[in-house]
Amino acid sequence: MTEAASPGLYLHVPFCRGKCPYCDFASETDLALIPDWLAGLAREMGLYRDFAPRFDTLYLGGGTPSMLTAPQLTALLGGVFEHFKFIQEPEITLEANPDDLTPQVLRHYREVGINRLSLGVQSLRDRELAFLGRRHDASQALQALAWARAAGFANLGIDLIYGLPGQTLEEWRKTLKTALSFWPEHLSCYQLTVAEGTPLARRQAEGQFQTLSEETEREFFLFTSKFLEDQGYLHYEISNFARGPENRSRHNCKYWNHTSYLGLGPAAHSYLDGRRWWNHRSLPAYCQALSVGQAPVAGWELLTPEQLRLEAIFLGMRTRSGVDLELVQHGQGREAVLREILEAGLSEVRENRLIPTREGLVVADRLTLWLME
Repeated sequence: MTEAASPGLYLHVPFCRGKCPYCDFASETDLALIPDWLAGLAREMGLYRDFAPRFDTLYLGGGTPSMLTAPQLTALLGGVFEHFKFIQEPEITLEANPDDLTPQVLRHYREVGINRLSLGVQSLRDRELAFLGRRHDASQALQALAWARAAGFANLGIDLIYGLPGQTLEEWRKTLKTALSFWPEHLSCYQLTVAEGTPLARRQAEGQFQTLSEETEREFFLFTSKFLEDQGYLHYEISNFARGPENRSRHNCKYWNHTSYLGLGPAAHSYLDGRRWWNHRSLPAYCQALSVGQAPVAGWELLTPEQLRLEAIFLGMRTRSGVDLELVQHGQGREAVLREILEAGLSEVRENRLIPTREGLVVADRLTLWLME
């Protein structure tokens, strides 16, 4: 396996001090369960130590990885490097909340090998942060960003949410402009999604707020893409922007191009040679399986060549890399469909690849269905 094809390793840290009202990720607020999770994770690492000769990325996601104490994080990474090998200079990412960070914490991250920080800012306006139920305020977010730069993090990512009820394009522009004052290497800009079963969905059902219209969401998306590209950022995936190709998330790109990855922890997914499997979402079920020597797998699927082709189209049309024309050309009526898409300005052809335009990314899901019909 070459370094270019090396898989990525994902560790799910399923703990939060509190649950944000919009979040439907697998997370747990009972922090007394952290020792059980660490013990289970150590057992799971042992089960997969032969997954690959080496990895080139390590991603600690959650949940809230930054709420781990220094001894907990040190023990966790010690187990990782004991069980798995990595290439020289791997990308090691940790997701962090602003209110968890101090100069001392950030120095510890550097000392244990974290070289990429993904900061869950979400907004730089206190009213919006209150709506989202975040624990930090805007001043804490700005302080955390300043501390991260002062600690020497040269690969800094900022996560933001837009399209909130009542939010204006001018407010969003000011948020982006302030975020860019830190010249982050990476920005993830997500449109607000109201997931079923969340407290936010219940508030919406009760009429406490209304989401933006489809046309207004389109305006936000197009504005965000153009504004950031005008500032020198590459819009390389629907929600992701990088200050140059070298600053794309090497780890997340694996999910979009069928590169192998191993996911450890509750609800984590893995992929290898067309086979995908996922762990128990429940932390007790995850720990119970491992306590008796079983892999905590809740389900799996083996993708057929046709399923892989369709998935490659779906994933590829969400990126500015697009898809190989051969994936979409075969089949009755394909030429006519491609011609319509090109004439509508939703895609273009470059180097024998079908590349979605900015307008195409707005309707990426519908565009994909069009290509699959």
